[in-house]
Amino acid sequence: MSRVKRGVTKLKRRRNILSQVKGYRFGRGTKERVAKEAISHAGVYAFRHRRAKKRDFRNLWALRINAASRTVGFTYSKLIGALKKKKVALDRKSLSALAKDHPEVFERLAQQLEK
Repeated sequence: MSRVKRGVTKLKRRRNILSQVKGYRFGRGTKERVAKEAISHAGVYAFRHRRAKKRDFRNLWALRINAASRTVGFTYSKLIGALKKKKVALDRKSLSALAKDHPEVFERLAQQLEK
């Protein structure tokens, strides 16, 4: 069996790890063992916060809808209930965009629900 020298592979792996932690502070950006730990933690945080971002945005949409609905004489829950009764299939994201960017359209929608 022939001898395998691993210098090239090892160096490539090290370069790959250190390129992923470029800009990290202290030993995390220069030391291989600490950098590996930093990468694994960063991956965990990234996964967790991708989920949290969805939650945060849904919360923001509800806040915007509530604020806009109160200006037209509804509460958030009453507005959502009225939309469901009238079978209006607008999701919270698009309702929030209407409330924020086109308040006159949102007001007309609320007037339609009152009838």
